[in-house]
Amino acid sequence: MTSEQSTSQSLHWFKSSYSGGSGGDCVEVATACSSVHIRDSKDTGRGSLTVSPAAWTAFVGHAGRRR
Repeated sequence: MTSEQSTSQSLHWFKSSYSGGSGGDCVEVATACSSVHIRDSKDTGRGSLTVSPAAWTAFVGHAGRRR
């Protein structure tokens, strides 16, 4: 097991509120004190993307305006 897998397993992951029960393109997010982790909910063993809370806030703000 890699260090990333160990950290990934200890986090509390939750699915995007836009994820439906029929599969599709879903992401899961977990937060820690100094990082936000994002992964593909269909392939959780593949690893995750880790960004700072500021970067995640900027991304969510930008994505929310794109509707």
